[in-house]
Amino acid sequence: MPDKKNPARKKEPLPAWDLGDLYLSPTDPKIARDMEEAGKIALHSEQYLKGKLAALDGDKLAKAIARYERMEELLGRLHSYAYLRYAENMEDAERARFHQDIGEKTNEIATHILFFTLEINRIPDNALAKKLLASRDLARYKPWLRNIRAFKPYQLEENLETLLHEKSVTGAQAWVRLFDETLAGLRFPFDKATLTCTEIFHKMSSPKEEVRKQAAKSIGKVLKDNANTFAMITNVLAKDKAIEDKWRSFPQPISSRNVSNFIEDDVVDALISAVQDSYPRLSHRYYKIKAQWMGKKRLDYWDRNAPLPSANNRKIPWEEARDLVLDAYGNFAPRLRQLGQKFFDNAWIDVPPRPGKDSGAFAHPTVPSAHPYLLLNYQGKIHDVMTLAHELGHGVHQLLSYKQGALMDDTPLTLAETASVFGEQLAFREILAREKNTEKRRIIIAGKVEDMLNTVVRQVAFCEFERKVHDARKNGEIPAEKLNQFWMEVQAESLGSAIRFDKDYGHFWAYIPHFIHSPFYVYAYAFGDCLVNALYAEYMRSAGVSDSGGKKKSSDTGSDTGTFQNKYFTMLEAGGTLHHKELLAPFGLNAADPGFWKKGLGVIEGMIEELES
Repeated sequence: MPDKKNPARKKEPLPAWDLGDLYLSPTDPKIARDMEEAGKIALHSEQYLKGKLAALDGDKLAKAIARYERMEELLGRLHSYAYLRYAENMEDAERARFHQDIGEKTNEIATHILFFTLEINRIPDNALAKKLLASRDLARYKPWLRNIRAFKPYQLEENLETLLHEKSVTGAQAWVRLFDETLAGLRFPFDKATLTCTEIFHKMSSPKEEVRKQAAKSIGKVLKDNANTFAMITNVLAKDKAIEDKWRSFPQPISSRNVSNFIEDDVVDALISAVQDSYPRLSHRYYKIKAQWMGKKRLDYWDRNAPLPSANNRKIPWEEARDLVLDAYGNFAPRLRQLGQKFFDNAWIDVPPRPGKDSGAFAHPTVPSAHPYLLLNYQGKIHDVMTLAHELGHGVHQLLSYKQGALMDDTPLTLAETASVFGEQLAFREILAREKNTEKRRIIIAGKVEDMLNTVVRQVAFCEFERKVHDARKNGEIPAEKLNQFWMEVQAESLGSAIRFDKDYGHFWAYIPHFIHSPFYVYAYAFGDCLVNALYAEYMRSAGVSDSGGKKKSSDTGSDTGTFQNKYFTMLEAGGTLHHKELLAPFGLNAADPGFWKKGLGVIEGMIEELES
């Protein structure tokens, strides 16, 4: 903070994380010890349990699973440290080598115990049911057993599973690494400087149109210059996925993601269709309004995220952002604030942008014996404040789910976005409640609408782009020009005629990491946003909170003992033990109900109507 006696003294630097809670350094002896212990568990299991799991009674099977869980905890700790250290600077060759080395060694260990889940899935349903009834220890793992058995129809013979597993480090994982390092190494000319990916995209939300246009043109040119590399990566990974999907008999390219999310294909199809049907009422309608506000007939694509003419573009200090988000969390429940406070009291967040650093934002759960870490690239925009609220929601969710252990703390992607988007909603309502000026409130609501359109409409458009890519890849390699065409088609369809594109924008597909890291991940954002809209409406109904500013009307609000709050914490603590139907039932919500998605989308439409009026 500024020194009153010495005003020239600089503010404290933005906080960086300390990975010492995982390992002290790449030469920490604990790395070798953990690797050795994990290896011994895998080899011992292979030697004494392979081919025998079905014959074990319930208690002995529970002990075997507990040892497997211990191994997963150790491997997860090693993976987490190597990746987080790599994310600090993806241009550092030593960090990249260390990350790859850890990946190869842990992959080799996991190969020896690959049989474990395959054999469990071969146990007949009735035999496993008897074991669960006979053993309380085994019954604890019932949700995990249910989850892995969801993949039973798509399981291959053990020798094929082993081959796919062993080759992953030189196959898909290697191409993902190439993408990450290529993107991190890109430099974008701007005026007389060269900027990183994070820095140049920050310029796209400048209040000055000439700055936004120059940034957009620079991005388009650099991505075009590297389009063949990004197209090759996209084609290889799409083909790799198609081969594996064919062997596993997944009916659609998106099906493997749906199975891993434990959600039915028809539920996801209903979400995507509902969002696509809403394009004219949401994005098309809003961007026409925004064009009028900005005095234009149509917006250029570099205007899409531009601040409105009367917006306050001041840079928000980190300390102010931190306090606002914690206040918002605390107004909902003191316990939520206390959990969020841990990330600031300890070195669990890496905040400042740096050359080579991962350009996005994420919350990494690591392992239950440690704690999550958050990565941000904070530059003082209101969007950055919302990103903090989002990632902190993930972090709190991960802390709460740790009680389930290393095998069951991981939440399906669709529900993993619930706490993060709910955190954003709390921060938005806090900002709105503090502002009394009508015009400024309009700006705040418009900003939230834009965030929601980015989360719902844009992510479903991304999903449609992926569908086009994976469908087209069946017919041969896709040239970069065709990828550009797919991108432009989904952007025009989703954003509407109020946005004007040019050829440069056709290359913007190349920088989206989710396409590479986690195919079809993106619909989880739309799922989470619509779910949270419905969830927040239920919170306001139960707590007596006004939709127009978050005024408290009930002592239930902000209390850890409130009915809604109790249900909310129970939902987060469940981790991966419950599926979406079970988690939403206490709130009276059902994602399989066709009206569910319309309810969530209706919240966005209502805010646009409010802006129009």
